[in-house]
Amino acid sequence: MSEGKAAIHLVKGADDVLREEAVATLVATLVGDGDRSLLVDEFAGPTYELAAAVDAAQTLPFLTDRRIVVVRHLARFPTLDALAPLLAYLAEPVASTVLVLVWERGPDPGAKLAAPPGRLTKAVQAAGGEVVDPEPPARGDRSAWVGEQFRAHGLVLDSRGRQRVAEQLGEGTGAVVELIERLLGVFGPDAHLGVDDVEPLLGQAGGVPPWELTDAIDRGDTPGALDRLHRMLRGGGRHPLQLMATLHGHYARILRLDGARVAGERDAAAVLGLKGSTFPARKALATAQALGHDGVVRAMTLLGDADLDLRGAQAWPDDLVLEVLVARLSRLVRTVRR
Repeated sequence: MSEGKAAIHLVKGADDVLREEAVATLVATLVGDGDRSLLVDEFAGPTYELAAAVDAAQTLPFLTDRRIVVVRHLARFPTLDALAPLLAYLAEPVASTVLVLVWERGPDPGAKLAAPPGRLTKAVQAAGGEVVDPEPPARGDRSAWVGEQFRAHGLVLDSRGRQRVAEQLGEGTGAVVELIERLLGVFGPDAHLGVDDVEPLLGQAGGVPPWELTDAIDRGDTPGALDRLHRMLRGGGRHPLQLMATLHGHYARILRLDGARVAGERDAAAVLGLKGSTFPARKALATAQALGHDGVVRAMTLLGDADLDLRGAQAWPDDLVLEVLVARLSRLVRTVRR
């Protein structure tokens, strides 16, 4: 094992594609020029026992200088009791073993992915290991993030191409990685690409973050709001009730500021209990002031009616209920301003 490298790696993250790529890259780096069949022992699936993986980690290597033990689907063991064999190992890890722990949901249909217990993360770090969490790009950084992903895979994409990929695939970070793999297959490594090269492979528009929907509504941009709604439903895979929760949260802030005695965004942030950036408070205050009391009351009425419709009061498809709601909310802003 090369000097300075952590012997224990905990890979987590909510994005399946980014997490899988991080695991594949990590294991390939650890194997290097070695024989994977001799070096790597992998535990995965719905039936393996965690104690068996720990036994493998405690076994000395044979014909190699190290063992790489990869433990997949670790979220099958969500409690400290279930993780007890692993936690005991982390207290006294074996120097000749590199342990790769992948916190991902089990392969059974409907399996959930909760956050890993804090005790596990602390035990990994206390043993000198690292936590790998491939995060999706922050708001406003998607184009730069796209460029970084292309460069990491040996491709160069010009600025117009980066912007086009960011716009089309939105927050679908996994879709960006899949696009890069297809482009590598077509053009090979070290290719310099532009918009015309990526456009035919972009496919369906990806999801967008919730604030793009609420920002479009607050601007009174009905076509833009409906576009964001469709991308969140289809490209982003969000359930209609999740979107209703997003809209309820947005208008709950506006309702709390309606009639409140605030002199600016700092006062608004205090009323809303926000810490850190006051930018969300500024947006909520601007919308509350633009709508006025009657407009806020009307918006809450529209939300309540749509919530009942989604639960069966109206025999409409869920998508139609949300389309009508978003159109009415965005038109309400324009009506008030006129």
